[in-house]
Amino acid sequence: MALRELTVRTNGPGLTEMTRPVAAWLAEQSSDGVLTVFVRHTSCSLLIQENADPDVQVDLEAFFSRLVPNSNAPEMAYLTHTLEGPDDMPAHIKAAMMPVSLSIPVSQGRMVLGTWQGIYLFEHRSRPHERRVALHFRPD
Repeated sequence: MALRELTVRTNGPGLTEMTRPVAAWLAEQSSDGVLTVFVRHTSCSLLIQENADPDVQVDLEAFFSRLVPNSNAPEMAYLTHTLEGPDDMPAHIKAAMMPVSLSIPVSQGRMVLGTWQGIYLFEHRSRPHERRVALHFRPD
């Protein structure tokens, strides 16, 4: 069993790919098993998503921003948790809708991902953050 923590720096809202550092650490394990990826925050989430066309990430961010706008939008006037800024409670809502952990099969130290799949941290806050992501590998 192996455990590692990654720091992922975001540029504000949107998806930040983290496939390469995860794959580099996992290659050191060189066996079969299961990788668990877990983000240790309540206002971002994790996704496995297409990594070939950056428009996919742009469209996902646009969709979720439209689905859950900031708390200063008239349709969000029902929110009461607003002390940390108009992006905070919507970020919590988005994180509640998406995964905060992923389980990925591993074969010979390599993630069994599809050709166009990558691991992304989805930042839901308006400003850049440093996010901590726990990686746990359990060999078979």
